[in-house]
Amino acid sequence: MKQYLDYLRTIKEKGAKKEDRTGTGTVSVFGHQMRFDLSEGLPLTTTKKLPIKTIIHELLWFLKGDSNLRYLAQNNVHIWDEWPYKAYLVRNGLPVPKTDSDEWKMGIAAFVEKIKTDDAFAKDFGELGPIYGYQWRSWPTPKGGHIDQIAQVIAQIKNNPDSRRMIVSAWNVADIEEMAKAGLPPCHCLFQFYVADGKLSCQLYQRSCDSFLGVPFNIASYALLTEMIAHVTGLTPGEFIWTGGDCHIYNNHFEQVAEQLARTPRTLPRLVINRKVDSIFDFHIDDFDIVGYDPLPAIKAPIAV
Repeated sequence: MKQYLDYLRTIKEKGAKKEDRTGTGTVSVFGHQMRFDLSEGLPLTTTKKLPIKTIIHELLWFLKGDSNLRYLAQNNVHIWDEWPYKAYLVRNGLPVPKTDSDEWKMGIAAFVEKIKTDDAFAKDFGELGPIYGYQWRSWPTPKGGHIDQIAQVIAQIKNNPDSRRMIVSAWNVADIEEMAKAGLPPCHCLFQFYVADGKLSCQLYQRSCDSFLGVPFNIASYALLTEMIAHVTGLTPGEFIWTGGDCHIYNNHFEQVAEQLARTPRTLPRLVINRKVDSIFDFHIDDFDIVGYDPLPAIKAPIAV
């Protein structure tokens, strides 16, 4: 993951100061690419620990076509909590505390607990809108139907592997405002598959890139997805290619970035899928072993909401 550290250095050294939606402020560059050969290991950052089960659960949630917070809450995954909690406060005319305050932390904990236990509350306030999973599995058509993009792209990989149309998009322009009400319009918004010499590769385009907190998750998630789709289509994992648009470091992440850049990368781990899975929709959390992951400790940083 040396190239990820080089990416952070590029933003620090060449980035422009920019304001942003959250009011936090960033330093940003426009356009960057990283390529990961999956035969060399799963690209998880080793200069800080990533929560592997969180990454896997989120990906399984996307693949279920789910867009409600409840599955994540029940599996102790909290990377989506802030946006629906803020939307809940605004919708009910309640003050929005600072996200590093005790009031915010206590409030969000109570909110998530109620999502877990109260069916009506979860249905009303846990719904994030037509975000990733919905667009992946149920893209709406003008005639009132829905397209399962994941099933469709896997069929293409199996039956027409030379196609240049093996694309999944989460960027549905008609749904952007709905996505923004309690969640976020897709940051990782389009990905394409490519088959050559018996190998499956994937390229992701990410329009907005929280380089310290978000990008390591996104790299890990789509590398894992590539491995999973290679498994069910009988191919060997090739490359995962990450392409970023607005690549930024938030102003309140610079101390954490400096700490990470002072660390030395370790050997990449390997992914083992420990049973034969025939359908991409049949994977479970226990199907994955990450062998040899020996990262340096996690580095905490505030999320910009």
